[in-house]
Amino acid sequence: MPPFIQHSLENVVLDWRVILKSAIKPRIDLQNRTRLEDVIPLRTPFIINIDPSDRCNFQCKFCPTGDRELMKRTEGRNFGLMDFDLYKKIIDDICEFEDKVKVIRLYKDGEPLLNPRFPDMVKYAKQSGCCQRVDTTTNASLLTPQLSDKIIDAGLDKINISIEGVNAAQYEDFSRYKLDYNKLVENIRYFYEHKTNTEMLVKINGDILTEDEKQLFLDTFGDITDGIFIESIMDCWPTFELEKVKVNEERGIYGNEIKEVNVCPYVFYSFAINSNGTASLCFLDWHRKLVIGDVHNESVKSLWESEKLRNYQKLFLEGGRKSHRICGDCGQLRQGAPDNIDMFAKEILKRFVR
Repeated sequence: MPPFIQHSLENVVLDWRVILKSAIKPRIDLQNRTRLEDVIPLRTPFIINIDPSDRCNFQCKFCPTGDRELMKRTEGRNFGLMDFDLYKKIIDDICEFEDKVKVIRLYKDGEPLLNPRFPDMVKYAKQSGCCQRVDTTTNASLLTPQLSDKIIDAGLDKINISIEGVNAAQYEDFSRYKLDYNKLVENIRYFYEHKTNTEMLVKINGDILTEDEKQLFLDTFGDITDGIFIESIMDCWPTFELEKVKVNEERGIYGNEIKEVNVCPYVFYSFAINSNGTASLCFLDWHRKLVIGDVHNESVKSLWESEKLRNYQKLFLEGGRKSHRICGDCGQLRQGAPDNIDMFAKEILKRFVR
């Protein structure tokens, strides 16, 4: 784990450990990370994001998907649900890789539980044997005991639940969504109490909360999840202007130091497939400006091995990211990147030109 993140998490634990049953744990694994400089280039990606739905029932202030008028004007968006036959084709393609993909992440731009075939998607990926784990991120507003049972039975390995307030009024203000907050908590509790092998993490944006509200969040969810975390708002969506919320300029999303990473590490171990079948270089490609292909007429493996993807990787290793019109001002790499391969760029580049 990077020392600055270790230090931040230790401080958090010292503050909260006496009141929590769950672990202080961010949604990504910061401890058991592979040293990318030792394994790049990869013949099989570590992570493939697959988007069950590019629409969301929430309209959160920090998220471009929540701006429905913007989505109507954005080419390549508002396709809605991923077709299940297309999804099966994607999973079958993934089975062509020499190794198992570490994670199939059923999440990208929208709310995955809007797709009624979500449990089937989990089950098909798990039964395929092409991946080590299947996980997702959800706002949990559509979670019911019946749906929870189906997801648990399907074999989901990890669920990240995003909480957007500590009462119904905060939800309506921040996410423009009316819900029964007590019912939301009870449905999350049901999932926790009935799950078998699913790791469950609950997190919230702490920048909109008072100290008392942070404590209320911890008191509410601290005993009904495996891991809990209070994040910060960061500017992670390229070219999307965050006018409705204030970005935290003092700490990164996981409490880490804000520090620029020049070489994007994500393009060396992951890519994303949108709900309509187009493939994006980046899981943050909300506006479809980084499309590298289409799984309707290309295999997932061929996309990973494509010249288009390889050229992006070389561009970044050669120091060209900052001049790229989309990637040049990526807040994710300032406030949330868990890996840094900057000092190894020249060494890695030699492996690409042999």
